[in-house]
Amino acid sequence: MSSLFLRLCAGFTVLLSGITAVGQTRELHVCADPNNMPFSNMKREGFENRIAALIAEDLHAQLSYVWQRMGRGFVREYLDKSRCDLLIGIPSNYRSILTTSPYYRSTYLFVSSRAQRLDFVSGFNSPELHRLKIGIQVLDEEYTPPGEALARRGLQGAIVGFDTAGDGAGSIVQAVADRQVDVAVVWGPLAGYFAQKYRGSLVLTPVEPEVDPPGLPFTFAISMGVCKGNVSLRNEVEAILSRREGEIRDILDQYGVPQLPLASIAKSAGEVN
Repeated sequence: MSSLFLRLCAGFTVLLSGITAVGQTRELHVCADPNNMPFSNMKREGFENRIAALIAEDLHAQLSYVWQRMGRGFVREYLDKSRCDLLIGIPSNYRSILTTSPYYRSTYLFVSSRAQRLDFVSGFNSPELHRLKIGIQVLDEEYTPPGEALARRGLQGAIVGFDTAGDGAGSIVQAVADRQVDVAVVWGPLAGYFAQKYRGSLVLTPVEPEVDPPGLPFTFAISMGVCKGNVSLRNEVEAILSRREGEIRDILDQYGVPQLPLASIAKSAGEVN
């Protein structure tokens, strides 16, 4: 999960500019984290880089990047000031911007070693969790939703925090493989991507239920977003997402991104399950 997504409970980012003048080439300016695999990096190896290239191709636009680590105030400083026009990975219910329909939906996963045979249920009420060391993603000393769910159950002492930004992105999955923790709860795209390195030796189990009562979600729909009022750009991107849906799904599959059905989600822009 990207750092921006985690802060919003949901991390990833792209910019588009319009045609500047008659006869000039249209440019697609992508604002992306320079070191945030599997989402993006400066080598353009992330799945968001690949999706941005699809969008640029469909727009007949030249693709270029503004490399910037995502964090608090990013929307205000980049999107609202027209330094960024489109965010490519944003929670669908993020009300500060105008969003497209979701183009994928994913979930947090329990990551465990197959050799340990931890046949616990996929929920946070499992008694087995009380005897385990549990890896959790942290951001600015704050827990992601799974960490909050464990803390509600008095399991703070079992938590081992991992900073999964930048070069340490895969550290939480590696810690499970190396038996440094017994199990980890990891945002789906991150877990699926780094678990490919340990194919067959790790077990990935979706967290259930999707919401920890009364309202702590573990699944999130991801959209693209534009500045409020820029309906024409939002609609243009919306059409591309529909047109290239199959190709986008293929890209996500290649990166191991767990994809939940979108059928249960309202398709109108800005809505989420």
